[in-house]
Parts: sequence; structure tokens; C-alpha cells
Amino acid sequence: MSPFFVMSLLFGLIFGQTASLCAPSEYTIHVEKQECAYCLAINTTICAGFCMTRDSNGKKLLLKSALSQNVCTYKEMLYRTALIPGCPHHTIPYYSYPVALSCKCGKCNTDYSDCVRDRVRTNYCTKPQKLCNL
Repeated sequence: MSPFFVMSLLFGLIFGQTASLCAPSEYTIHVEKQECAYCLAINTTICAGFCMTRDSNGKKLLLKSALSQNVCTYKEMLYRTALIPGCPHHTIPYYSYPVALSCKCGKCNTDYSDCVRDRVRTNYCTKPQKLCNL
């Protein structure tokens, strides 16, 4: 290996994000309301990927704030709203969802992100499906 390659690799590992693979990824959300006749499949983008992190072996010696690990999260996003078809008049037929414009490695912000993966929930429809491409 050339010295330039070794130095570039070391620089990337020391200073972080060059080895991170955190980027917007296509994702389909399935949304349904009990009162509505249809399930809506929404194509959007979410932040997904690998972020460099350092996990210390001396966890008991460090403060909890030093143990936080980076996750792939939103840098820029916007919200869009979709109309769920087949809803009765007394039901609010709208669903708002995030669209990732760009992503970063950082701490998970529970104000706009689900930081824990719920293993019980599934992402599928139980009613006839309509597709929403916005």
C-alpha cells in the first residue's frame, strides 16, 4: 500500500464522516385508518445507513454523555401531506410524513425521529391498497 493511501485512510477514520454511508434512501410507508376503506402506500425517502462510532471498553469510567453513539438522521427534511382515500366525512383523511432531503451522522433527536426500532410493528396493509407518488 502506498503511504498516501494509508494516510488518507487514517485521516478518514480519525476525522469521521468519510467512512460513513448515511444518505437518503427510498422507502414505502403503509398508512391506514380504521374508519377508512383503503390503505395508502406512500413512496418517500428516509435517512438510512452506517455511521462511524467509537464504543469505549471503559464504559464505567466515562460519563453517559460520552457514550452516545451517532445514528443516521435528518439534516434537512420537509413534510408532505397525503389524502387517505375512502374515509367517511367525520374522519380526518390526511396523513403527514417526513421526506429526507439530506442526512447526517449525529445524535438521534426524539422531537422528529423514532430512535428505537419497534420490532412488533409491521409495514403492510390489511385493507385494499392505493399508491401515492408525490
